[in-house]
Amino acid sequence: MSIVLLIRTDQERAEIALGKKLVITDNCKWLAGRELSATLNHKIEELLQKNNIEFKDLGGLVFYSGPGSFTGLRIGVSVANTLAYSLHIPIVGSVGESWQKNGLTRIINNENDKIVKLHYGSEPNITKSRK
Repeated sequence: MSIVLLIRTDQERAEIALGKKLVITDNCKWLAGRELSATLNHKIEELLQKNNIEFKDLGGLVFYSGPGSFTGLRIGVSVANTLAYSLHIPIVGSVGESWQKNGLTRIINNENDKIVKLHYGSEPNITKSRK
């Protein structure tokens, strides 16, 4: 079983993790806030390097698909779908408190959403720009 990348970007504190079978082998959480688009790719690269893993070693991707922050989910799903597509690996969306375990189970069962669609849970509440 290969390594699976897990991504959650629905809150100000973003989270990425690596999993193998049903076990999380390493993770990283950081206060991304309005800097998510500037930090997400960098944090993924750092986590992979820390674990001596290259992108080509990934065998799947799990993305927390909502509900949550409209902008955070949009940024995260763009990165996740692009990675899965470019690496030719399966991707699944997962929700709820057990999103990691459920997502890893779906990958183990050879499921593939091909493109993760988001579940916002309500109409978007778009905040005003600081400028």
